[in-house]
Amino acid sequence: MAAAAARPMPKRQEGFEKWICLYPAYINKDKSRAEGRRIPKEKAVSAPTFKEIIDVLSVTGLQVAGERKIYCREKSKEPPYWGRIRVQLKSPDGESIDPNFKTREDLMVHVAEKIPQLKSRTNPKQTPETQQQPQQGKQAKGKKRK
Repeated sequence: MAAAAARPMPKRQEGFEKWICLYPAYINKDKSRAEGRRIPKEKAVSAPTFKEIIDVLSVTGLQVAGERKIYCREKSKEPPYWGRIRVQLKSPDGESIDPNFKTREDLMVHVAEKIPQLKSRTNPKQTPETQQQPQQGKQAKGKKRK
């Protein structure tokens, strides 16, 4: 038997396992509480992505790491729904790193407030499909049968 080549694991910081986990479903307005939403619908955002959450958290000064994981309650297993974000909220001695984020709920509400302000949300890119004018009427697909 040939031994499988082991991929080297990236080095993680000490206490990485104790960092909190965030999935996009936690702040998704379109999900119910049973489907995994953890903050009130009024504060949640519609269809957040892994990349948007990483973008918002990278500015906060907290240590952030992304992982290729799927939320267990996620119905679709497609790549756009992949992603788990780990965030270090507390130092190894248990003290809060940032006084603005004492709990994971504080962090989730902050992320949900900032995602609508991202450039990707305020100025979406125009694709060739969205620039085309809608066609008038329907085209016939073939001859009619008698």
